[in-house]
Amino acid sequence: MAPAPTPAVPAPTGSGAVASGPQQPPPARTTAWAEGRDRLRAGATTEPGRLRIIGAALALLVLAFGAVTAWQVSDRAAAADDVVTRSQPLSADAANIYRSLADADTSAASGFLAGAQEPRAVTERYEKDIAEASRLLVKAAANTSSVSASGQEIAKLNQQLPRYTGLIERARANNRQGLPLGGAYLRYANEQMTTHLLPAAKKLYDEETARLYRDYDEASSWPYVALGLGVLALGGLGWAQHRNYRRTNRVFNQGMLAASVASLAVLLWLTVGHAVAASGLDDSRAHGQESLKVLNDARISSLQARANENLTLVSRGAVTTADGKDKYESDYRSGMAALERQLSDARRLADDVGGSTPVSRALEGVKTWKGWHAKARTADDGGDYDEALTRITSAKDSSGEAFGHVDDALERAVSWEQREFTEAAEGGRSALSGLAVGAGVLAVLAAGAAVVGIGRRLSEYR
Repeated sequence: MAPAPTPAVPAPTGSGAVASGPQQPPPARTTAWAEGRDRLRAGATTEPGRLRIIGAALALLVLAFGAVTAWQVSDRAAAADDVVTRSQPLSADAANIYRSLADADTSAASGFLAGAQEPRAVTERYEKDIAEASRLLVKAAANTSSVSASGQEIAKLNQQLPRYTGLIERARANNRQGLPLGGAYLRYANEQMTTHLLPAAKKLYDEETARLYRDYDEASSWPYVALGLGVLALGGLGWAQHRNYRRTNRVFNQGMLAASVASLAVLLWLTVGHAVAASGLDDSRAHGQESLKVLNDARISSLQARANENLTLVSRGAVTTADGKDKYESDYRSGMAALERQLSDARRLADDVGGSTPVSRALEGVKTWKGWHAKARTADDGGDYDEALTRITSAKDSSGEAFGHVDDALERAVSWEQREFTEAAEGGRSALSGLAVGAGVLAVLAAGAAVVGIGRRLSEYR
């Protein structure tokens, strides 16, 4: 008889017991990111999942296109607005500061030559020039940072201008008393003008003009990033519709078709609007600002030549160059040569009769001016100072009369070109009006339409 089996003894469960058999490892913990990635991977293997990914990608692409378009257009619209309302007016004001100072110096010399009692008209012109320069300096300072290069030149002008006017008043006081010291004060005032004030005004004009050209470049630069995104968005929408056609044989998906039309409208609006804006701004620069720059230089050259012509009689050869020639006569000749070159350039730049006619008259006036000046020099060199003075300062048949004709013609030319600039620049700026907002709205509509179009396809799987 076989022995009975021995019953199994349960393992002890005390603190010192060791469990027998293999143990299972705890389940691995997953992150939300990993779970989302797994779901996306699983969804991408099905058509509904693919459609959801395509819809999200299209919506983001179209929205990115609209956002970048709005951003880049806003920057260019701001730059175009600066060209019209800030940069060009400041450049024009800087040119007028230079012109006012040069004209004041010319008027001061003319008044001195008139004798102890200056003509009231000459005195008023001098005072008007100084007041205008002071007013424009205050305006420029209000629109310019004090630490910028322009701000430093403005501070220098504000410091030097009272010194110049003080010297002119001393010259007048001595001249009224018939003292020769008046001529010395006048020459010293002219030296202050030509070595301190006018160079500072020229630097201010150059700085403001450079800022104007920077605004021009920014406003006219093409928004390549926005254009590239627009082409990419249209390509994506076209690809999605072609894919839909291959799987369903349906030619159109209304949502994606609407998204394509809206995106194409933004792209065309951006391209045409920017092209028109750039064309208007380029026209204002080529036929407005460039002409204004040359004309302002010509006007300043004429004023400086006139001042040197007057100072030739005031100094009577007391100030000479290194080779012994009369300094003011030499400066007059170089100034007139520069004036003729600048007027020739201005006539070449003028693109219509309104701009070229006054420039041609100015050139004719320069020829007459040089003729009267030659007669004055002949008289002065022959010892007839009174005749030379008459040929320089007389209201009729004199270089003063010819200078007046030149100055008037240049003023008309500047006014015409300023109007040409404003019209062209305003046209360019208006071409960008509403584009930033319109692009943003159309992009949102396009993104919504693309999502709706994808949603119509997804509904077919429910």
